[in-house]
This record gives sequence, structure tokens and C-alpha cells, in this order.
Amino acid sequence: MTTQVEAVKAKQSLGGRIAAVLSGSAVRVFLVVIGLFWLVPTIGLLLGSLRTSSDMAESGWWKVFSTPSQMTLDNYSNLLKDETITDSILSSIMITVPATLLVVIIGSLAGYAFAWMEFPGRDWWFLGVVGLLVVPVQVALLPVSKIFGEIGIFETTVGVVVFHVAFGLPFAIFLLRNFFAEIPRELLEAARLDGAGELRLFLRVVMPLGAPAIASLGIFQFLWVWNDMLIALIFADSESPPITVALQQQVRSFGDNVQILAPGAFISMVIPLAVFFAFQRQFVSGVMAGAVK
Repeated sequence: MTTQVEAVKAKQSLGGRIAAVLSGSAVRVFLVVIGLFWLVPTIGLLLGSLRTSSDMAESGWWKVFSTPSQMTLDNYSNLLKDETITDSILSSIMITVPATLLVVIIGSLAGYAFAWMEFPGRDWWFLGVVGLLVVPVQVALLPVSKIFGEIGIFETTVGVVVFHVAFGLPFAIFLLRNFFAEIPRELLEAARLDGAGELRLFLRVVMPLGAPAIASLGIFQFLWVWNDMLIALIFADSESPPITVALQQQVRSFGDNVQILAPGAFISMVIPLAVFFAFQRQFVSGVMAGAVK
């Protein structure tokens, strides 16, 4: 018995020593260094976008540290004059914003219905939604293309939005249903006793409590749609493609368009980063929801 107690104390002391080491300043410095290495491509893209095409052809982006005079905003000025890039950014916004809002709204309503409303076959319908999560996008490209062509929305913004909404809803419903199901039943019953109907209950009680999960879903959906190129390459209008397709077209003639490609790629990356940091607090709350009881 004494031996077992000593072994437990030895394990605890070893665990305590490991925790002390991991919380030390050396580990923090190591993590900071790893984070800086992770940011090197982003920093390189930013500094490269501030150099002329001749400077980029002669040396790497790190040359700006020894010659800061190389940095200029002419590339961004020329980018704003390029209608192809500016129209592609507008096209990406017109696709991403509706696709994100529709997924969040429809997913929230469906998630609440699956969590707290009684209707025939509810559990079977939800299993069907979960089953759709395993359907790869590539499988649907050909049949959906034929359907969109027959109804006249192929190579249109509407078609891209519809496709993203259709494939974003299963995950949205699954995520929000599980989150809404954790809301205390007593809270909903108290609201019903006060005369709240289902719509008012959803808007006044469920939506505020589900804000962290909804924000997390919105961030995921926005990033997925904004960074998508496969669906946009097939279903979007070739005359006004999203930014991902427009940049891919610029890569074909990289030597002649590097002064446009670099700032365009950086702007394409900055916009989703800005959205993420704008909702960072809600995103962290949504990730940590349910971790502590």
C-alpha cells in the first residue's frame, strides 16, 4: 500500500514538473518563434506586394530590410485601376455575403426545429442531414451543372450562391442543432409560460444564447466560400469571376502581372482575416461552449 502511495506521489510530482516546464518562459519564446515562422509567408507576400516588378525580379522580398526605399504603394494604386481585379473582388463579395447569411439564417431555423420542435420523422430527417455531411462536393458537380443549365442559372452568381448554400446547410444544421439542444428546457418553458410563441422564443431566447455558435458558423462559411476556387471555376460567370479565379488566371502570365498578382493575393487574404478577427471573441466562445459545466 505504501509503495502505491509513493508511486502516485511520484507521478504527481513528475506531472507537476512537466507542467512547470511547459509554462516556463523558454516554451513561450519557442511558441512565439513558431508563430513568427508561421507568419513568414504572409509577411513575405505583404512586403513583396510593396515592391516593383523589377525589384522582385532582381532579389527576394527580404531585400526591403536593407533597402526600405524599395517599398511603394504603386502596385496597389495600379490594382485599383485594374477592372478585372476590382470586379472580381466585388463578385466575391456578392457571392460570399449572401451564401453566408442564407446558411446562417436557414441553418439556425432548422437547427432550432430539430432541437426543440416535435414533428413526424424528426430524428430520421436529422439522420438524413447528418448523412449529407459525407457527400463530397466533386460527386455533385456534373449533375448540378446539368440542373443549373436547364433552369438557366449556370455560370451566374445565383448558381454559385445556391451551390454553396446547399452544401453548407448540412454542417450548419448539425452544428446549431447540437448547440441549441444544450439550452436548458426550463428556460424555454418559462418563456412559453410568459406567452412567447415559437418565433419570439427563437428570436429573443435561442438566438442570443446561440450567438457564439452562430458566429463560429458564419466565420467558417465565409472563409470556405471566399477561398473556394473549384466551385467558382465551374459555376461562376467567366466574364466576372471571383477573386480566386481571377488570381489563378493572372498566374498564367506571372512574369507580366506579378505587380498585380502580389497585392491582389494579399487583399484576398486580408479580407477573411479581418472577418475572423472581427468575430474572434464570439468564435472563441463558440469553440469553448460546453467545455466547462
